[in-house]
Amino acid sequence: QVQLVESGGGLVQAGGSLNLSCAGSGRTFSRSDMGWFRQAPGKEREFVGAISWSGGSAYYAESVKGRFTISRDNAKNTVFLQMNSLSPEDTAVYYCAAGRLLGPYDSWGQGTQVTVSS
Repeated sequence: QVQLVESGGGLVQAGGSLNLSCAGSGRTFSRSDMGWFRQAPGKEREFVGAISWSGGSAYYAESVKGRFTISRDNAKNTVFLQMNSLSPEDTAVYYCAAGRLLGPYDSWGQGTQVTVSS
């Protein structure tokens, strides 16, 4: 399994940006597809986006397409989620996960809180 630690969350005003990081450890990180998910209070966890192990393919939920970008640096065992034009509806705990591009994901980080104020 891959061990994952997210960072970069915080409080930002609507229209602002944040860049989340997910640091991985373990021999298989560079061969793992990576996903980002989020869970808002009282809601189910939802898919945000995913990137293939090589970084050659990325997919996004419709709600974030055009605003969020996923990238990765396998040399640093890190995957990133650049979030632009944030709105209060993006407020959630954001999780990264390792697994297969279209699921399932079998390793999860502890999450990082993102709060967008109006």
